[in-house]
Amino acid sequence: MEVAFTEKDSYAQHFVPKDYLEMYYSCHPEKEDESALLVFSLKTLHKAFHSGGLKGDTLIDIGSGPTIYQFLSACESFREIIATDFTDQNREEMQRWLRKEPGAFDWSPVVKYVCELEGDREEWAQKEEKVRRTVKRVLKCDVTQPNPLAPLSLPPADCLLSALCLEGACKDLPAYRAALKNISSLVKPGGRLVLLAILEETFYMVGQRQFSCLYLDRESVEESVKEAGFDIEWLEMSQLCFPGTLYDAKEACVLVARKH
Repeated sequence: MEVAFTEKDSYAQHFVPKDYLEMYYSCHPEKEDESALLVFSLKTLHKAFHSGGLKGDTLIDIGSGPTIYQFLSACESFREIIATDFTDQNREEMQRWLRKEPGAFDWSPVVKYVCELEGDREEWAQKEEKVRRTVKRVLKCDVTQPNPLAPLSLPPADCLLSALCLEGACKDLPAYRAALKNISSLVKPGGRLVLLAILEETFYMVGQRQFSCLYLDRESVEESVKEAGFDIEWLEMSQLCFPGTLYDAKEACVLVARKH
């Protein structure tokens, strides 16, 4: 059955960050199956930033949502991270954690897992503080606009990161290709794109509400990235195990690409 596209207004009105975090990030990664999406994401982002030699001054994260897991490896490689999201409530939820406010989501099991990947699980408190120091700004972003950060105009970044964003924001493949071209304007020539994409998914749940996801396969992602002006340097895939009532994805991929 085809899932109706979730429009921007619906995200603004109905996406509940706390429900999303509890449903997808309240697990302990070391107890998860290797095919769990969070474990795959943490391992491949560690590989990209820690082992892959990605470094620079500024990284812009496109569609951060209310999450910080994607910064745990990146904060070791970049002096400044700029987080972005379309909805006010996601940006506010992230800032609640950055400001260490009561009731902020507990990311410590995820942070400890990444510290273990890096060789010292006991450094997790220092890692949290490093993320808080490195995330300098949290901005509004709309990937459907030629300048996704309008009305701001920022200097091109050394690296773009985007995890599980574009497939939710785009109605069809032409819109997905356009969104990749839009965000590519934010990274300098020779800069990198790190993209985490979910494949063969049509929906995911947040609380009791269903949100649409653009059905993508590996070929369409690769072609879209190349069309947006990037050369793919490496790509890693994972089959996903999933509780079918929460989402229906079959695979995920992470790729690193260099802008022409």
